[in-house]
Amino acid sequence: MMKLHCIFGRILSAVLLVATLAARAENAPLTTLSAIHSLGNERAAQFLPVSFPAVVTYYVRGNVDLFVQDGSSAIYVETTPDQTLVPGDRIQVIGTTRASFRPEIKADRILLKGHGAPPASVNADFRQLIRAELDCQRATVRGYVRSANVVSDVGISTIYLQLQMLGGTVDAQMPETGPIDLKSLLDAEVQITGAVAGRFDRKMQMTGVLIEVPSALDLKVIRRAPLAPKDLPITPMNQILSGFDVQNNTRRVKVSGTITYYQPGSTLVLQSGDKSLLVTTQFEQRARIGDLATVTGFPDVQNGSLVLTGGAIDDTNSPSLVAPVPSNADVLARGDHALDLVSIDAKLLTAVREPAQDEYLFVAGGHLFKAILQHPQHLVAPKPMFEIPPGSAVRIVGVCRVSKAEQSQEPIAFDILIRSAEDLTVTAGPSPLNVRNLTYAVGALLAGLLVIGSFAWRAERRGRSQIARQAHVEQMRSRILEHLNGSTSLLDMVEEATEIVSFRLNGAACWCELADDRQCGTRPAHSANLRLVQHQILSRSGLHLGTISAALHARTKPRKAENDALSAAAGLIALAIENRRLYSDLQHRSQFDLLTELHNRFSLEERLSAMIETSKSAKSKFGLIYIDLDGFKLINDHYGHHIGDRYLQQATRRMKHQLRPSDVMARLGGDEFAVLIGDAASHQDIRSVVDRLEGCFSNPFQIEGNLIMGAASFGVALFPVDGNTQDSLLNSADAAMYVAKHQRRTGQSDHDDAGVEFTR
Repeated sequence: MMKLHCIFGRILSAVLLVATLAARAENAPLTTLSAIHSLGNERAAQFLPVSFPAVVTYYVRGNVDLFVQDGSSAIYVETTPDQTLVPGDRIQVIGTTRASFRPEIKADRILLKGHGAPPASVNADFRQLIRAELDCQRATVRGYVRSANVVSDVGISTIYLQLQMLGGTVDAQMPETGPIDLKSLLDAEVQITGAVAGRFDRKMQMTGVLIEVPSALDLKVIRRAPLAPKDLPITPMNQILSGFDVQNNTRRVKVSGTITYYQPGSTLVLQSGDKSLLVTTQFEQRARIGDLATVTGFPDVQNGSLVLTGGAIDDTNSPSLVAPVPSNADVLARGDHALDLVSIDAKLLTAVREPAQDEYLFVAGGHLFKAILQHPQHLVAPKPMFEIPPGSAVRIVGVCRVSKAEQSQEPIAFDILIRSAEDLTVTAGPSPLNVRNLTYAVGALLAGLLVIGSFAWRAERRGRSQIARQAHVEQMRSRILEHLNGSTSLLDMVEEATEIVSFRLNGAACWCELADDRQCGTRPAHSANLRLVQHQILSRSGLHLGTISAALHARTKPRKAENDALSAAAGLIALAIENRRLYSDLQHRSQFDLLTELHNRFSLEERLSAMIETSKSAKSKFGLIYIDLDGFKLINDHYGHHIGDRYLQQATRRMKHQLRPSDVMARLGGDEFAVLIGDAASHQDIRSVVDRLEGCFSNPFQIEGNLIMGAASFGVALFPVDGNTQDSLLNSADAAMYVAKHQRRTGQSDHDDAGVEFTR
């Protein structure tokens, strides 16, 4: 029996010893960079302790970025901005791991152990850099300087360079420690040495390459530019594209994910786990939202976000639904869910139907944002707009689109792209507190109180006074909302908002200071015995629009009603400012063509009608030119609508450069244009303008690697010789254009594409 007790005791001691050693091993810090690299982000996110030796390759005092290396292993360390480190320092890094693009370190202490030479740099090519094969390592790159600028941030001046390497462009930054002639660097071939970092979006996806250069000593000029920028000859603006030359060897890649958004011929969004990708495409065949799909295309970066261009879509017809991520406005404004399928609860302010899309304006958590439902292309009559009463609480499901995807701590504007009206679910109706319901309530109270005695009558008077105040506030608020799209000036609406605050705070002085220094309201001349209460006015993107303030007697105690009144008024003012901007944008869209920024047909007809009346009174003349681009349909069929749109834009710019500021050019639709010549006295005067316009098509159009020889046909009419009404003048110019087109075809060929050539 005694022997059994001894054996059991030994076994228990051994188990305890093994457990103790395992616990110590678990808590022991990682002591080498290679061990940290082998973790992966999932383990690094557990904040494991580290204590490892390394050599400094990059650090600038005043910043927190530190790059260190040990052999061929390198890593990023976040430290404090007050270190006195230089490249070549031998240090001991003590801290914890964390997850990022790859595992990195948050340093608690940096111990200086000595100094020596920095690690030998690796000669890097663009493919190694863009694949992050040399992440955080010390490397040397060569390229041509395309831009050079100095940027100041928090008292630190930094030189930013963009280098054109074989295969692509990289950015480089280094501290400005002395005078450098940046202009002399332009187009020079240089060699730089530094730590390889990267550009990232708000979801820590790599969008570019950044080289952290310790000092100007790590920049060497290999070959100066053969001609300094200041010595270049002047290039006419209509010949700028003659210097265009791009060789793009980007390979087509294939990705897989679930379709969360799709607009045929335009845009598709794929989502796989916590990663999302925007795809631009001309694919117009059916693809179902919620299906697993594979897409091939060319990787690119637009607006700081990864995209796939020229997407070819293969819908597997296999359902692979993605559950929307519940979120709020603060999180979406950080960009954490850019292009992700999300859901958010908000209150509807207003809804607007536009020609291309329906827009619902919401407010949530102090942020204004839009839910956008695009109308399908080629649809003559879209479905009726989904009507939601303003003030309703709505749950929105859709893809979060941000205004700026680059990595940043600042809030950004965002919109929600919805797929159908089913993505909007009303969870609660508007508040019953409105003028009509309040009027009914007051009437009912009055009828009941007539039966009650004097005591009830006095109570009724107090209740009626309070309700009347609420009704008056609601009337004033409703009046502001009614004026949003009217002729009432913005300052008048702001003035009405300050009156609401003053009324709710029993006559307290209230005023508003807008960000553009305009003021309105009543501001007291002296504030010695007053207590000031203020509230910031913020846009839906968090932009400061102004401040609304109220002055109360210094002896009064702060009340919640004060902040409620100012907050409500700030929301109304922000809505008025944002809505006035939307209204101005709508006015512009009604007068101008969105693709070419020319006047549209409606605007041209207005101006033509006015010129006819003026010319009749003054007995003067003016000219009209009708323009039709030859072979435009073939360009669309051959290259696609995207290239066709680019061709329209370039042709428009060339022709506008040949006109005077007083001439009016408009796009009538498709490939047809018109020009009003205000002081033409004869057909010869108009013909001289046509000769300049015809010269716009002498040189080929270079569009995304394609060389297109364009052509156009012109018809002219002179008022009142060729017509004295709007219709007759347009018909005369149109008929003359068709005669010119027929003559061109007869002289060249009998095909519809006469005068247009395609090359690559």
